[in-house]
Amino acid sequence: MSGAGGDKASADFCADLVRTHDFARYASTLFARPEQRRALLAVYAFNVEISRVREQVSQPLPGEVRLQWWTDMLAGAGHGGVEGNPVAAELKLAIGTWHLPVERLSRLIDEHQFDLYNDPMPTMAALEGYINDTSSALFSLGAAIAGWQSDEIEHLARHAGLAQGMTQVMAALPLDASRRQLFVPQQLLESHGSSMEQVFAGRQTPNLRAALDQLIGEARSHLKTALALLANAPPELKPIFLPLALVARDLKRMSRADNDPFAPHVASRLRTLWTLWRASK
Repeated sequence: MSGAGGDKASADFCADLVRTHDFARYASTLFARPEQRRALLAVYAFNVEISRVREQVSQPLPGEVRLQWWTDMLAGAGHGGVEGNPVAAELKLAIGTWHLPVERLSRLIDEHQFDLYNDPMPTMAALEGYINDTSSALFSLGAAIAGWQSDEIEHLARHAGLAQGMTQVMAALPLDASRRQLFVPQQLLESHGSSMEQVFAGRQTPNLRAALDQLIGEARSHLKTALALLANAPPELKPIFLPLALVARDLKRMSRADNDPFAPHVASRLRTLWTLWRASK
């Protein structure tokens, strides 16, 4: 795709991709400045492409090949132009326009290699490392698009990402358990006398509930820190961190005694928009 029409087609493709597969982040871009929205959607579309590789392959090797294509694309190696891939074209444009750190994007790809295999997440430190290079990276990249990069912003992005990422681990538990994939740290389960086989069986035992409650508590702690830091952050950053309102909503639901962690829960798009709009005020 080339020319003005092609550029618009690529941008529209990214917007549709994010709207379909990551509505929460798509909705948050509606509150961003128009000149920033296109770049945000490019980064979020890239994230959709990378995080969905597991769903699109039946074996790890084809997934590795797909991820390597993106790694090579970011390195400028082996692919020539990116015009045939609208997400790659838009991402390259965003990187050039907003001086985004390619290294953060490459590390995001590297971390998602874990998704391709059924090895359990071993420890809380490993989970935090995974989230720091995925969810936290997206907040950091969004902040860069909003015009802010500093150690303080990185600190905010890290805690915001950890709160969001841990909450997403809980939200994805039904799907992950059904395909025998474990993102809840194995060490955390064992410390409460639970096991990954209890997770895969979909049985909510008191021991498993205690482990999940600890993970919820960790997410709450990171959310509290992120919101405190955000209160003193530049106002231009507020739209980037709007998804934290959805994290707070989800953690409240997950903390209820009658919540079944193995029952899939999908919030309506209207409720998502309402939550973000209210938080934006």
